[in-house]
Amino acid sequence: MMKSLVAAAIFLLSALVPAFAAGTIAFSLSQQFDSLGKPLANCFFYTLQAGTTSTPQSAFQDSALTLALPNPMRCDASGRLPQFFLADGLIKVRITDKNGVAQAYPNGANGIDNIQVIGPSGGGGGGGTVDPTTILATGDLKVSYGTGVLSGFVRANGRTIGSATSGATERANLDTQALFQYLWGADANLAVSGGRGASAAADWAANKMITLPDARGKAIFAADDMGNSPAGQLTTASSGCAGTTLGAVCGSQNQSIARAQLPNVTLSYSNSIGVNSTVGDVIRGSVPFPTFNYSSGGASFLSGIGTGASSSVITSTGTSSGNTSSINGGVTQAGLIMVPPAIIMTYYIKL
Repeated sequence: MMKSLVAAAIFLLSALVPAFAAGTIAFSLSQQFDSLGKPLANCFFYTLQAGTTSTPQSAFQDSALTLALPNPMRCDASGRLPQFFLADGLIKVRITDKNGVAQAYPNGANGIDNIQVIGPSGGGGGGGTVDPTTILATGDLKVSYGTGVLSGFVRANGRTIGSATSGATERANLDTQALFQYLWGADANLAVSGGRGASAAADWAANKMITLPDARGKAIFAADDMGNSPAGQLTTASSGCAGTTLGAVCGSQNQSIARAQLPNVTLSYSNSIGVNSTVGDVIRGSVPFPTFNYSSGGASFLSGIGTGASSSVITSTGTSSGNTSSINGGVTQAGLIMVPPAIIMTYYIKL
């Protein structure tokens, strides 16, 4: 009876242990050597997505795949790598010496591809965890509610990336090589320090820097064509930039409006007036005659007719109407706000 209870308890405990789809490869805890058999002191070890040229895939300190290691990892002074874990599946690795010179293997200096990750570190069936670094590829964007640096990413802030000796302002490290080469090929308008050379690889080897896309204070729009004919929704005439050009910058936070851009408007007006006038009658001989004739608002008035010196007061009221001149054209009016309701976050680019 006791043995049955112990067995049941062990079964229940094993069921509560999470199943991690993780394992390792023969390079973990191994010592690396150069072609002459000398230890590769302080070498660099890259873990990459299988079948890619240089797309990183993270290695982890723990079998739960929660504590990411730097990519590349660094050998110690004897050329030995630390222990690491990987998501189950296939992996590609590449090794360079401490100066970044790739080491030749059976598949050449580009590394060894399609290495099988050996065995999960936890049991269980029906699926497992996914390496989060395989969800985003080099050059992909993510939005984060923060402002600091993120492991495996750089900010799209218009600063620069490059090798450890490049002097880059956002990140100067070997792990930026994949993004450096990706951006170099994706957008010819991104500036490279000292000018663009023969290739992305040549500029990287020359320790040049490349400027990151600058998304500061900007929203992101889909390209107007994206492999199709232009939709005409984002044109130079309406937005100030070519909607089919990758990285083009459009719009502004406010806009000055010239009166010539306003619609033609004709304003009508109406005004009441009043007139008081005092006049005198004059007798010439024995025939009286009027001495005042006044017209306003379409009505005519005559003074009274008399035979002696006299005076009359005439009061006239009426309205006047007409049109003003057009108000378009002329002075520039500034300050029309163009920014819609927004919330501020940070754009990151995957290394």
